[in-house]
Amino acid sequence: MAILTETFKLANGVEIPKVGFGMWQVPVGDTAFNAATTALKAGYRHIDTAKAYRNEADVGRAIRESGIPRADIFVTSKLPGATKTYDGAIADFNSTMAQLDIDYLDLYLVHAPWPWTEIGKNCDQENIEVWRAMEDIYATGKVKAIGVSNFNVHDLENILPTAKIKPMVDQIQYYVGFTEPKITEFAKNNDILIEAYSPLATGGMLQNDQMKALAAKYNVSVAQLALRFCLQNDVLPLPKAVSEAHIQANTQLDFEISAADMAVLNAMPDTAPSHTHNPTQG
Repeated sequence: MAILTETFKLANGVEIPKVGFGMWQVPVGDTAFNAATTALKAGYRHIDTAKAYRNEADVGRAIRESGIPRADIFVTSKLPGATKTYDGAIADFNSTMAQLDIDYLDLYLVHAPWPWTEIGKNCDQENIEVWRAMEDIYATGKVKAIGVSNFNVHDLENILPTAKIKPMVDQIQYYVGFTEPKITEFAKNNDILIEAYSPLATGGMLQNDQMKALAAKYNVSVAQLALRFCLQNDVLPLPKAVSEAHIQANTQLDFEISAADMAVLNAMPDTAPSHTHNPTQG
């Protein structure tokens, strides 16, 4: 539980809780509201949603009804990948704030460098415009930090020359066997925090025999081992769960993986090779 109160420090000094609760693929309505509510009761103080998930209103309601001071909860949302104009970005941000119905956002991310229906499309010029909108949104004070998601090195290099403010976060798919070394090294060199969505490979690694054996050594679950692995690589994991048992279990991360075992994990081949690395809304 103690890990939930620990923080990473972003480039602008904002502190972000080291483990976030992901709302991707959590069904809209009571399921999303209950998941966010259960997470907050379990001690999570960092919730990650997006306009594309369509559950911003449920997250906002859970935060407002939690009884927890707003300043104690770190809230992230994201600009849709398909939004590639300055005016569109401003409009979508305003829509997100209306859905969440909270005074401010802690972190706002560009969800992808391309529309999800056209993964890989070159939108370099559009992303420069979108990043200008993100900087202007940041200047209003309604957002404490800004960043990107699913951006590779090229996408980051594209916006940095004209950026007045560098992205503070890049949220990417990251798990044991799929650690995106080029992106993570570039991010580290530019003081950009890496956040890991699908840190359990959307469940794909849970049956991995090598992971099972290592988890047994530490008397933890494969999921707990996978999340701790992220933390020890200075990466912020965003586990998703809907059952109270899984939500609680994912908070039990106060153990240490040895340097030797971290080396084994960092060298491991993809634990979910059949899993696509381009999820539709990660």
